[in-house]
Amino acid sequence: MEPKPVRLSQTTITELMIPSYANFGGKIHGGILLSLMDKVAYATSSKHAGTYCVTVSVDKVEFLQPVEVGELVSLHASVNYVGRSSLVVGIRVEAQNVKTGIIKHTNSSYFTMVAKGDDDKPTMVPPLLLEHNEDVKRFIEAMRMKEIKRKVREEMDDANSAIDIARAPQLLKDERCVLKISLT
Repeated sequence: MEPKPVRLSQTTITELMIPSYANFGGKIHGGILLSLMDKVAYATSSKHAGTYCVTVSVDKVEFLQPVEVGELVSLHASVNYVGRSSLVVGIRVEAQNVKTGIIKHTNSSYFTMVAKGDDDKPTMVPPLLLEHNEDVKRFIEAMRMKEIKRKVREEMDDANSAIDIARAPQLLKDERCVLKISLT
């Protein structure tokens, strides 16, 4: 399987933010932005894999600035990392005020996608050809994130198995909750 360069699957989707996308505060719903990010992650990963891809996880969704009705939102995506059947797609979301021309960075996120074959099972993806320093940097960052996620999962599994519910009153005494159950 021949490696494919990052540039071949880079994708940008731009969409006008309309009033029906707004929440009660007049800002664009985070769910609308997540849906658009999922769309661009699918397009980017499928272009690289050459097959259907599904979303497995979404990491680091931080809404840095609100998006307003009337702005043009552009989602810039590229494959940052590939494993055997998985791909990490980095997405940068920008909103442009068409009256002023000002562009603001509103979100960044990382979607882990898995390529599926005709049998609906994970299928191998082409290696990623790293042609620029930025490609190498993003690949290594994704490797590190993958390792950090694995360690967190392991620690959470250990912590969950070690929770002593009888110690809840002591552990929760300074938290903003009220226990309304008898602990046994």
